[in-house]
Formats: sequence, C-alpha cells, structure tokens
Amino acid sequence: MLDGARRSHSWVLAVPPSPVPPRAPLPGRYRLVVLDFDGTLADSFGWFCGVLDGVADRYGFRRVAPEEAETLRGMSAAAVMRRLEVPLWKLPLISRHMHALMARDIAAISPFPGIAEVLAGLAAAGPTLALLSSNSRANVERVLGPESAGHVAHWACGASVFGKAARLRRLLRSAGLPAADTLCIGDELRDLEAARAVGCAFGAVGWGYTRPEALRAAGPDFLFERPDDIRALEAPRTG
Repeated sequence: MLDGARRSHSWVLAVPPSPVPPRAPLPGRYRLVVLDFDGTLADSFGWFCGVLDGVADRYGFRRVAPEEAETLRGMSAAAVMRRLEVPLWKLPLISRHMHALMARDIAAISPFPGIAEVLAGLAAAGPTLALLSSNSRANVERVLGPESAGHVAHWACGASVFGKAARLRRLLRSAGLPAADTLCIGDELRDLEAARAVGCAFGAVGWGYTRPEALRAAGPDFLFERPDDIRALEAPRTG
C-alpha cells in the first residue's frame, strides 16, 4: 500500500487562481460537456494506490516508492509508464485486471462530494453530457448510481490509456456536435492532450490524480478548483 501517495481531498486547494485565460468563449456556450471518471467524478485515487503494488508484481513493472508518488502525480501518463518500466504490450491486460479489481472493491469507491449536484445541474441547464473513460461502463454506473448515470447521454468507456483522442472523435460523431461546441473535463494530462488533438476546449480539475500546478502549466482553458466551480457551465448559452 502506498501510504505516501495517499492524500486528503480538500475542496479549497492551496493554489492561486489559474492565470490561464480562456481560449474559447465563456462556459455557458458549450453544447456538449465530456467528463472523465476516475479522479474527476470518482474518488478512486486512494483505492488505486492500495492495489498498485499487487498489480506491479503481477505484471512485472516497478513498484512506486512512497517518496516518488508526488513526483509521478506531476508527470504525463507516458512519462509515468517509462519511469515504472511498464511493458506497453501488457497495458490491455493491466487495464482489464484493474477494472476487475475495481468491480470487486466497488463499495469502497464513491463520487466526490457535490458531483451528483453538478451532474444534475448541468443536465438541467441544457448541455448534453457525455462520459469518456478508460474504466468500464459497469464500474462507472455502479459508482455514480442510476440517477447520476441517467444524466449521461453518450458513453465512451473502455478507452485504452492512450486511445482517448480516437474515442473522443467517435463520441463527437455519435453526438452530432462539433469540437468547437465541446468542453472536455478531466484530471490528467492525457485528458488535456486528447481534447487538444481533437480541437475541444479543456477544463482541468484540481482534485484528481494529477497535481493542479502540473495541469495549469499545460495551459487548460479552465481550472476548476472544486466541483461546484463546474456549475458555472449552467449559465445560459449566449450564441
């Protein structure tokens, strides 16, 4: 268990407001909001740390030393894989195993406080909601519960670790909406990279797996410091 990697989830983060000006128009103009799951909607970081050593031993990559956990939280997924010497060809196997472990431990994972209200508020305000995750849809629905999951109109689950851009493109085609009208929200640099590759705006959340200062340095369009900040998207569309 990586006790050194565990942390409390305080909604008032010790970071100043983001100096990054919005690249796109004001939040209320988005017609599609694409949400990540782990670290964005679901508080799964502590669980992830608790199972990671066993997964490392099973699939032959290096365990994370407690003193390097915070360093890894500031790195991209690709850089983390290189540092831990993860065999890339094993990623699909590792992903399926992690999904099975989460299904086993699902009672220990819950949405962040306030997420149910955020999803309900966004859905009532008008934007179409979609969910893009490497996790399985079954796990996502069990954690969110039927009411919150019912607000999601489009699902793109089971994406490979580095396959989110391709899944996002397919999701936009399914939703029938352009990238220019879409805001992606996530907690990792790979989420930001996928949004940029497709041409979507990106809102980073400061309570997930990646440190907020690392996300800010990558230049998101928005930096949400607490879940309730996302509710600014409920403003009426202006165009």
